[in-house]
Amino acid sequence: MTATFSHLTTRFFTAFLGRERGLSNNTIASYRDCMLLLIDYACKRFAVEVERLAMDMFTREFILDFLDHLEEERKNSAATRNQRLAAIKTFFHFLARTEPELMRLNELVQAIRPKKTEHSPPPSLTVDEVDAIIASPDPATLLGARDKALLQTAYNTGARVQELADLDIVDLRLDAPASVTLTGKGNKSRVVPLWPETALVITHYLQVREAEGIHSERLFLNNRGRPMTRFGIGRRVEKHARDAAARCPSLQGRRITPHVFRHTTALHIIEAHNDITIVKEWLGHADLRTASGYVEVSVERKREALEKVPPPKSSAKPERPIWKKPRLLDFLASLSNKARYVAPETAGGASVLQINALNAT
Repeated sequence: MTATFSHLTTRFFTAFLGRERGLSNNTIASYRDCMLLLIDYACKRFAVEVERLAMDMFTREFILDFLDHLEEERKNSAATRNQRLAAIKTFFHFLARTEPELMRLNELVQAIRPKKTEHSPPPSLTVDEVDAIIASPDPATLLGARDKALLQTAYNTGARVQELADLDIVDLRLDAPASVTLTGKGNKSRVVPLWPETALVITHYLQVREAEGIHSERLFLNNRGRPMTRFGIGRRVEKHARDAAARCPSLQGRRITPHVFRHTTALHIIEAHNDITIVKEWLGHADLRTASGYVEVSVERKREALEKVPPPKSSAKPERPIWKKPRLLDFLASLSNKARYVAPETAGGASVLQINALNAT
């Protein structure tokens, strides 16, 4: 007898995602968000309470309807739709391992193809734009010192926003050679070196904080003395980008997020002629293919820069040369005037094809 939907879902999160795969809390939260949407849609679709959901309700057609619902009613992008589909496929893969009678259903769900999405380069900043944003906070105030340290650390490390939010003071080494230990997806840690300038602005922030009588193990705190959330960090980045737009017009009308800083760090590492594997290790990518996109963006930016520079006058396009047919082509063209086709004859039981040259010289 197949276990209930509620029981299987609980095991999926606790036994499979948590213990077996060892995923981070943030990754598990992403799966949770998808399942909450799926459950809510199923309850409304079948007019039942959560406790009465059964596995036979979750057909391939139902999953397709749910994905359409995300796009048409929730106005999700194709990329978000594909992300939800990937989470559902992981869930059904777990179901097939747990309940053999669900293997066929799993095959049908795995066969659902993701939607094509438009390939667009990740947004990034120039060095001047980064400088303008980091210069926006006033380091003489507590919040200004914190934000300057936050922005400088984000650019230096290319950290994910959650990695910044989770930073503790013990993760820092501010003496030379300065570094920070970041803990990313799958609870994997990596050590990233810090510029001396980054170590200085962090040290200044901690000194200002200490003078205010604020004590906490967490590095970045909000105005209530509690650890900043990723949403709070995002709001501060957006604020300082808007403020910097007054001095840097290229920032006007753009939405700058912590992830834009992350993309910028990767791109600037590539543009400094570093190997792509450095980007992979620096940003904590699991797959080299994820980092390879920055190489493409780097080449495109160089191409755009080249188009703004006029070529030297000596490189003007030369006149088109007069092309003369090679003698061989003259000869082959002349064959149409010197040859005729003779119908096949039978000689000794074999077909014979003859080409006779006429007017031969």
